[in-house]
Amino acid sequence: MPLDRRVLARKYFTHERLVKHQIDSFNRFLDEGLQRVIDEQGRIELDIPDTYVKLGKVEVGRPIVKEAEGSRLPLYPAMARLRNLTYAAPVYLQCQVIDGGKELDEEWVEIGMLPIMVKSKVCNLNDVDDVTKYGEDPLDPGGYFIINGSERALMTLEDLAPNKILLEREERYGEPIEVAKVFSQRSGYRALVVVERNRNNILEVTFPQLPKPVQFVVLMKALGVETDQEIVTMVSENPEIMKFMLENVEVAEVDTQEEAIEYLGRRVAPGQSKEYRIERANQVLDQYFLPHIGVEKEARRPKAFFLARMAEAVLELTLGMRREDDKDHYANKRLKLAGDLMEEIFRVAFLRLIKDVKYQLERAKVRGRQLKMSTAVRSDVLTDRIMHPMATGNWVGGRTGVSQLIDRHNYISVLSHLRRVISPLSRSQPHFEARDLHPTQWGRICPSETPEGPNCGLVKNFAQYAEVSVGCDEKEVQEILFGFGVEPVAR
Repeated sequence: MPLDRRVLARKYFTHERLVKHQIDSFNRFLDEGLQRVIDEQGRIELDIPDTYVKLGKVEVGRPIVKEAEGSRLPLYPAMARLRNLTYAAPVYLQCQVIDGGKELDEEWVEIGMLPIMVKSKVCNLNDVDDVTKYGEDPLDPGGYFIINGSERALMTLEDLAPNKILLEREERYGEPIEVAKVFSQRSGYRALVVVERNRNNILEVTFPQLPKPVQFVVLMKALGVETDQEIVTMVSENPEIMKFMLENVEVAEVDTQEEAIEYLGRRVAPGQSKEYRIERANQVLDQYFLPHIGVEKEARRPKAFFLARMAEAVLELTLGMRREDDKDHYANKRLKLAGDLMEEIFRVAFLRLIKDVKYQLERAKVRGRQLKMSTAVRSDVLTDRIMHPMATGNWVGGRTGVSQLIDRHNYISVLSHLRRVISPLSRSQPHFEARDLHPTQWGRICPSETPEGPNCGLVKNFAQYAEVSVGCDEKEVQEILFGFGVEPVAR
């Protein structure tokens, strides 16, 4: 019996599914992303002894409009478009001030307004059976925001996968050099860590806060792997790779962990006192080197294993035991959807709010007033920092065109715009390989829908049946593996 494909098509091409990735991503931001940003901060420290603010849960209300006489009424998308309003809802944060060691009353404070995606879980249209009563098109897919009356969509951004080792060859001094790179990402901070083989077969490491490359062996010793034998075997037990590693060990500039940390201190804080140099070196190792593995001192050993894995990959590439990684392979790409982009601007806006609250509370203390979060929080601080990128498209990190006015020429153009994927590569450079169709785009990216001219191949669209997975927490994977009896073994 032949398969009736029309049944599948009718089930799939409903207006909910076509922009499902945008709405699911924003809902995930409301459920997890907001709380994650609050938990990263945990508390607001003040420059007053035993005085700080404990931060708790965060909740988002329903979209409202604040009228001139002070009343608050439910806001619907059609009203926001007609009156040039922003379709936004209040954000409430649970706080408790600890004043001189004494706990004051717990408060729920409105910290600002958050733009709400039309048809998301907190949209007012969810409670309505017939949306035409509120001036809405029943076929409208949602998945966009209304900022000052304009409908704006957040573009899906395509980028290289973070926290994943990528191998490549680069041309240096007229000869090819093998390089392993990883974009180590943790709570908004992104650090590029590079391990490369120089002309003398010595491995060197570069990462932020370090002005010049440092020897691989020096960094391993600073991370607590002190014996030469352990460094060599941690990288590989392959005799050919061990031969390369023995060369590295022989020319090492330090012998112990203390010497290695002092060496790093001279690099990161030249001309400072010895105590400050050592403190700064420890801070750089923990905070800025492979931050995705951890920022506490206990994470140094796992960081050493990860660095050894990068070194092994470089030497395997040198010996022809493996090939370069294909940067255009879709397994090496990740997509930033609306929820991830909202988390980025909320993080920046919330840090700005924290600075302002700190200043207001310290000023209140100096004047002898009671420390109350409801009077210290100026909600405009957070709201303005979120609204500006949404209205202009100028995102954190210097990216432009992230938020775009929706193309309302017809229904198909709206769907196309909400399913667009944009590459961060420069439009003025050739980038022939990045613009080409790649076999791994099959079923994920439409092979024909891309603009003519400089954007060709860099602005793409999802294929009709494409869906976006959201990933899961590492701890869940670890628990499942340990449940199967897998044991962590130190090599």
